[in-house]
Amino acid sequence: MIKRSIAPLLETALEISPIVLLSGARQVGKSTLSSNFFKNYVTLDDVDLRVTAIDNPKGLINRLEKPICIDEIQKAPNLLEAIKIDVDKERVNGSYLLTGSANLLDMKKTKDTLAGRIIELSLYPLSAKERNNKPTQNVIDMLFERNFSCDKIDSKVIEESIILGGYPEILRLDSELKRRLWFSSYISTYIERDARELGEIREINNFFKFFNVIAPRTATLLNKSKIAKATALKDAMVDNFLTILAQLYQIELIRPYSENIGKQFVKSPKLHMIDTGIACHMLRIKNSKTLNESHYKGQIYETFIFSELKKHISFAVDNTDMFHYHTSDKKEIDFVLSRGDEMLAIEVKASHSVDKGDFKHIFDFQKSSTKDILGIVFYMGDVVLEIDKRNFAVPFGIFF
Repeated sequence: MIKRSIAPLLETALEISPIVLLSGARQVGKSTLSSNFFKNYVTLDDVDLRVTAIDNPKGLINRLEKPICIDEIQKAPNLLEAIKIDVDKERVNGSYLLTGSANLLDMKKTKDTLAGRIIELSLYPLSAKERNNKPTQNVIDMLFERNFSCDKIDSKVIEESIILGGYPEILRLDSELKRRLWFSSYISTYIERDARELGEIREINNFFKFFNVIAPRTATLLNKSKIAKATALKDAMVDNFLTILAQLYQIELIRPYSENIGKQFVKSPKLHMIDTGIACHMLRIKNSKTLNESHYKGQIYETFIFSELKKHISFAVDNTDMFHYHTSDKKEIDFVLSRGDEMLAIEVKASHSVDKGDFKHIFDFQKSSTKDILGIVFYMGDVVLEIDKRNFAVPFGIFF
């Protein structure tokens, strides 16, 4: 069994809170991880149990033996009120582990119901470190500590990791055909079914058309009007579909960075798909050749780094915020990571070489800001290059 980086954090959360919510996309390994902590397990995918949970939530909660894991909790959100009442009667930490493939805590009612009683954790597809049996190594913490040590990783290994993505099941499939069938099934079953339930979507074809328009826009500024035009959907429907995909952990919108440094910042968020395997499948990228020939190669590499950063942020030692940097005079930096006054300015290059020109917007940011900014360019080379005391080129291999 692959060890998950978030397992120690989950164990701690169960020690200090009566309810823990472990959320993430379908098939990322929530049930497998939960089984390490709980013998008692029920899933609301079971229709009979779900009907009981909806019709008689208090009765169901009273009958269940605690501690217990309740899977797919978003299918019966009215169960949360009964859980709250049970916890308030006798507060025992670790009583409930709730798992779900939709982000319940984006919903105001859920936050109000469970305030002060719940810790939320996110489980993402497997990171490259987890796949390589290095679950305790946190790249975010390493970067802030200026620890850039990494093994030499063959470019083919990196390309394969990007194309496969991080869903555990896909790693067991040994041919392009099997992987194509799995991704197609995943999209047409799990994403379709959960999108229908979450958003009460009547015209599912519109949703699929929207999803296909989103894929080539990964790692770009969100432009709702262009998306609406390309899909022939109204703005309200575009907003609804974006919200659904975010709640299903398929996309994320990165906030724009802003600071009073004499520059005007673009206010649009940046859109990223969360898993490069799904992104590559939708863009018909199936092997190293099609990846390197793809018009979307740079975007896919940036999305891979985004995905890895998100995974490591989820279990880093300190809270870390992620932004994108884009000024009106076209100064762009792919990612800005912030821990108070400490910051990382990160650029992503799909090339095997790097020079000072690749740092030009980072240099400008460092010059303009009063904060302590470490500049990093991730690239496909083999060695760490020190440009100066505040700027480094770091191989993609640090993530492996």
